[in-house]
Amino acid sequence: MDNLKYFTEGVFFDNAVKFFKEINFPVNSIESQPFLPKDFLKNTYNPESPSHSLIDKIYFLGLVDDDGLLGKKSKETLEEVDKISNDYEGLAVVGVELKFREKGLLPTRSQLAEITRAINREFLYTPVTVLFRYGNFLALSNAERTSYLVKYKEGEKVGKVSLLRDISILHPHSGHLQIINSLKVPASVDSFKALDKHWNEVFSVSLLNKKFYKELSNWYFWAIKEVRFPGEPTQLDASDKGKSLTDLLNEHRATNVIRLLTRLLFVWFLKEKKLIPEELFDKDFLDRELLKDLNIEHSGLFKNSQKSTYYRAILQNLFFASLNCPIKPTDKNDTRERGFRKDDNYGQHRGADFLMRYQKEFKNPDLFLKLINQCVPFLNGGLFDCLDQKEDKIFIDGFSDNLTGGNLLIVPDYLFFGLDETIDLSAEYGLKDKKTKESAVKGLIRLLKSYKFTIDENTPVEEDVALDPELLGKVFENLLASYNPETKTTARKQTGSFYTPREIVNYMVDESLKEYLKTKMLDGGLGYLPFGTPQTELFGNEDRKGQLKLETDINPYTNDEEGLSTKLNTLFSYTEEQPFTNEEEIKKLISAIDACKILDPACGSGAFPMGILQKMVHVLQKLDPKNRHWKDFQKLKALSEMDEALETLKDEERAERIADIEKSFDENINNPDYARKLFLIENCVYGVDIQPIATQISRLRFFISLVVDQKPSAELDNFGIRPLPNLEAKFVTANTLIGIEKPKMESLFDKPEVKILEAKLKEVRHRLFSAKTSRTKRNLKKRDEELRNEIAELLSEDIGNENAKLLSSWNPYDQNTSAPFFDPEWMFGLSNKNGGFFD
Repeated sequence: MDNLKYFTEGVFFDNAVKFFKEINFPVNSIESQPFLPKDFLKNTYNPESPSHSLIDKIYFLGLVDDDGLLGKKSKETLEEVDKISNDYEGLAVVGVELKFREKGLLPTRSQLAEITRAINREFLYTPVTVLFRYGNFLALSNAERTSYLVKYKEGEKVGKVSLLRDISILHPHSGHLQIINSLKVPASVDSFKALDKHWNEVFSVSLLNKKFYKELSNWYFWAIKEVRFPGEPTQLDASDKGKSLTDLLNEHRATNVIRLLTRLLFVWFLKEKKLIPEELFDKDFLDRELLKDLNIEHSGLFKNSQKSTYYRAILQNLFFASLNCPIKPTDKNDTRERGFRKDDNYGQHRGADFLMRYQKEFKNPDLFLKLINQCVPFLNGGLFDCLDQKEDKIFIDGFSDNLTGGNLLIVPDYLFFGLDETIDLSAEYGLKDKKTKESAVKGLIRLLKSYKFTIDENTPVEEDVALDPELLGKVFENLLASYNPETKTTARKQTGSFYTPREIVNYMVDESLKEYLKTKMLDGGLGYLPFGTPQTELFGNEDRKGQLKLETDINPYTNDEEGLSTKLNTLFSYTEEQPFTNEEEIKKLISAIDACKILDPACGSGAFPMGILQKMVHVLQKLDPKNRHWKDFQKLKALSEMDEALETLKDEERAERIADIEKSFDENINNPDYARKLFLIENCVYGVDIQPIATQISRLRFFISLVVDQKPSAELDNFGIRPLPNLEAKFVTANTLIGIEKPKMESLFDKPEVKILEAKLKEVRHRLFSAKTSRTKRNLKKRDEELRNEIAELLSEDIGNENAKLLSSWNPYDQNTSAPFFDPEWMFGLSNKNGGFFD
């Protein structure tokens, strides 16, 4: 199937029947007349539901069962289907037309999933597949069905909903078409069970990820053979480290290729938000309009493996001088502006990584700048910081017009746009068979274009049949094995790197958070509530003094721990039921969430921290749907922290911090989850890993989670995208197996003079978290270093000079090194004594 345009004409019922017929899905079409949602959803319709209000018409397309596969009709009316009173080997197929929405706003995944669940609950004994149409888009949903554990509930309950959504009728994505064509029922399928198995396999995201990873893995091993990055190790380096030069070269190239992959994959997710111009990935446009010499030949007469025009001119300028630079100067503290470095000002602009390079590679550099400035926001966050240290002549990324001293940068054009070919990767895989000797490879851009991506992280109950940000983790964890060329398949064991499946992460998250909240509810512990702040300063003329005061001496669950567990299970479930209705209990739970500190000491690519963030957001959604309490907590806490650091803060800085909180909660520019995530990330979630590339990927996933809840707009500054926070002090690179000895003290910050410096350091890191200008970040990082050195000097007599030197040498902002020790109090300002991590 390659044409869906017939959906633009005629009746939806007829078009839907044609759609299923084209994929050999034997729908026994029954009811051609549409139903109003209230008439079809007799048991589940909720006029107050935002999702249900989207429904315009519902069609019952018919059944798919064994009779249908044999060309027979079984049930001829909806009434007959309704009379089914036991498990039925069949599938009900439903069509739904949604109402037109202003500005072409598409329904969310959750809205489509909620409608799917409602329809499924109308059919107790048959699973349901739903085909949606909204504007010029289609969606296809499939829901798991599992038996109820309790006998008094009939039928089945709805499990995970899988969605193939936003399928363009006019210009369908090739990834969507591939999946639709895969749904086509083979002629060999002669029973409903076989059809159902085939259908579920195609809808399996895990199989889609596996297929993608296999193609990407082939590309990765191919790329390592072809690339060169600055700073390649020498024979002298190999001798010093006691390793072979081949091993060091493979490790160096593997690290740089993974870094390139993570950056480009993040850009690909941004493209889903229309924040990156499609033209940058269109070879014909690049050839015709932008680049002088794009050479994708890998073999034959015109082979030129040294040409790296695309990586240098397009990707490096996008990474380091677009996403990492404002369009125009934002204020007196940040005078940067996007543009090309001027040759006649070489001395003045030397080392200015925010300026574009390689102007001579372009046919029309002004067109490139225009394309970038039409939609690409400034992201901040250190995400695309160039890692070159040009003052010390250390090149890592090689963002330079004139690399010298043997610093080669070769990332050939054919690695991005090369046509299909086969190469021998048997040595890389450690398997000598036909498949590895004839491994299929093609250019990375062509590979990515063949799949559909979604910027929403899938959850245990809702998933897009598309590649989501979790694949960043899977890519990292699997490709890590290549770091050790001698033991490719066992290298992950040596580094302790394994990817934890989403289902296991969800279980770990649920059980740990439930236990924490149960403890807080039973013992009355609140963690952190900043009372005593003048409320008029916070809320203006509205007097809300005492509103957040909790009656902690009253505990209704002292003798009912089982009842509390039941309520928490319901709270954590993906149902609309909110079991806590008492206002004091709700505030107490929100306070406990706000005070919670979670550390993953071997975070890898961030599977557990991301899982905990998603679940905390889910719980806050149910407890505080309007974000009223969550906003109050953030304001009160900010004022309390600013009081502690009063001597270092100016009045305008205090006002700016409160205004920034208000902006985070502004639903004109952000979805409500943005503020939930932002403050959970800042205050609650921490990660450590021994490998710099791992912590980088963890940060990437958290950046994506914030971008997804922002509302891009061409009319707003920076396209409505708030620059990302700086997460260097939230996900740090260190060896968690080695600590710092503290023989004479319970806490590093016991001394009064040290405690004063600690408060200042804490405020510096808070300001760095949300700092947006290069000058501000540079000054704050310098102040951070000064305070670290002052504290370490004061501690030297207690922990020894060597330990003090270790503490002061740790630089959280160096993305290339790993600390040889870990101390949560030093690195995060947290210990068990001052409200540290929940164990």
